[in-house]
Amino acid sequence: MKNREILLGVTGGIAAYKAADLCSKLVQSGAAVTVVMTEAARQFIGPTTFEALTGRPVYHEAFRPVEHFRGEHIGLAQRADLMVVAPATANFLAEVAGGFAHDLLSALTLTITCPLLFAPAMNCEMWAKPSVQRNVAQLRADGVHFVEPGTGWLSCGQIGAGRMAEPGEIIETIARLVDIKPKMSAPSA
Repeated sequence: MKNREILLGVTGGIAAYKAADLCSKLVQSGAAVTVVMTEAARQFIGPTTFEALTGRPVYHEAFRPVEHFRGEHIGLAQRADLMVVAPATANFLAEVAGGFAHDLLSALTLTITCPLLFAPAMNCEMWAKPSVQRNVAQLRADGVHFVEPGTGWLSCGQIGAGRMAEPGEIIETIARLVDIKPKMSAPSA
């Protein structure tokens, strides 16, 4: 992972706390990590945690550029070797499957040319819903990679499928993708 540029998207689910561990492990592996959070994610974990882990600013606004004055969704996308969203909530999966870009994180999914990896996390009933599974199938057809959620105790007190994969499993998938998947070239006009 040395010298790899990883975009880490964090959405608003209780599993956001695991994203801090994932971020720390990515940095320890030598990756350069930039974090993009949704507003909902900021209700679960603060950006200061990720700034301390990465030594970089956390991005969350599409139209208040910190670094890329043509838009963070362009600048961040251009330098990424891989983008991972962990946790990826049911809402976020639906947004991206529908091609919506109402915030910085969803806009990035439309502008990146590198591999995109989602680590879903949600309640077991949500994960099992046909609408969620249709969105996952559409995203797979669109070329998105997934680390399947695990089965176990969920924060809602139920036991079932929907736990975000453990950081180690996500990192193994990231390592495979950045080693075998070069950046996609831009389509010719």
